[in-house]
Amino acid sequence: MGVIDLSMELYSGMPVFPGDPDVKIEPIFHYEIDQWNMRRIEMNTHDATHVNVPIHATKNGKTLDNYSLDNFIGEAVKYECDDDIIAWVGLIFDTIDINSEIAERIVRVRPKFIALPARFEFDLEIERDLLEAGIISFERLVNTEKLPKRFFFHGAPLNIKEGDGSPVRAYAIF
Repeated sequence: MGVIDLSMELYSGMPVFPGDPDVKIEPIFHYEIDQWNMRRIEMNTHDATHVNVPIHATKNGKTLDNYSLDNFIGEAVKYECDDDIIAWVGLIFDTIDINSEIAERIVRVRPKFIALPARFEFDLEIERDLLEAGIISFERLVNTEKLPKRFFFHGAPLNIKEGDGSPVRAYAIF
């Protein structure tokens, strides 16, 4: 069995979407003074490796708490051609970005979820169309070049009430 970590490292000042507030991770307790260490994290729900659900870009879409955990994990395939778009199987992109033709096929076939590597940023219109169609999407995955053709994907979000998205610890098992 192999495991590939697909998550970006979190750190203060890490890259964020232009115009978004910076990520801040700072110590608030120190062992030498308080007898324990604790850090405070300040970040957006769409920083680093994260998942988007429909309410992120739709007026009345589903929120995170409308989904069960099994919606964010499952069998997945690495996209190489349109034949890789399979109903209820996750679809992970590596070297190809999602264009409007691929997005139309995704909406028709309905994979369980889709994911983009960190080197690509969703076209806003395509992202909105996919979310309006109810397609869960993950963004900013790393190490996608190491993925085999088929694997089991995990990308569970934090349990955020009425959440529009969440950071995830994404990984593949094969």
